[in-house]
Amino acid sequence: MKATMLFGLMLALSFGGKAIAADDDVLHELAPTGTLRVGVAYAPAPTPLFVVKDAAGEAHGVARDLGAAVGKALDVPVAFFVVATTGEVTNALASGAIDIGVMPADEDRRKRVDFAPPYFVIECTYLVTDNPEIKAIADVDRGGMTVVGIAGSATERAAARSLKVAKIVEAKTVDEAMTMMKAGTAQAFALTHDALPLLQPQVPGSRILDGAFQSFGVGIAVQKDHPAALAYIKAFTERAKADGTIRRAFGDAGLNRLQIAP
Repeated sequence: MKATMLFGLMLALSFGGKAIAADDDVLHELAPTGTLRVGVAYAPAPTPLFVVKDAAGEAHGVARDLGAAVGKALDVPVAFFVVATTGEVTNALASGAIDIGVMPADEDRRKRVDFAPPYFVIECTYLVTDNPEIKAIADVDRGGMTVVGIAGSATERAAARSLKVAKIVEAKTVDEAMTMMKAGTAQAFALTHDALPLLQPQVPGSRILDGAFQSFGVGIAVQKDHPAALAYIKAFTERAKADGTIRRAFGDAGLNRLQIAP
């Protein structure tokens, strides 16, 4: 996309809260069906990345609110693709089944989709069962330890790269991983600092380890080779940081304690 077009998008996006005029290239790349299809992943508790589902199956949370805000800016309807893992969101976006998705930006994903600047930075750590010998992240990598991670997630891939001795297994959902932790078939759960505090009480005696074995930015992704879409979402993200859209989404999800990425 030409610099003048990007400047025009930035200028239009500065008028927050209302529909933002989008040229034909943007609409063709971001909403080719006439509806913005947004991919989000759910978990038992809200985080800056994961939404929660109500009894009717409707999504609520930061990622959902940002997807809705993009649709409002484009002045198009929004349809949500709500799945159990960010890996499923990545696959759907890469295949063209959805138009944007919210996910961590690790190197594996960057080969398949393109990212706007992050609105949050996640730090990966472990929830560990009651074991006095496990005091730090490095202590997890030992014989006899089974680490569970969410299939297709950036955190699971990072844990797999860092672990040389401990066994790592995949769970399809957070609930499945927590079932393994409660049963003792896994002794560590690789997830993020922001997600684990609400899960920890489910495993008596468990601890969240200090530090991080990997960090990733979380952002809105678009399909590869869609320059107009990428420029629009980049500009949208910067505006959403500046005008309070992201801060309000964090607050509505009960996440005021967390910092937005600069």
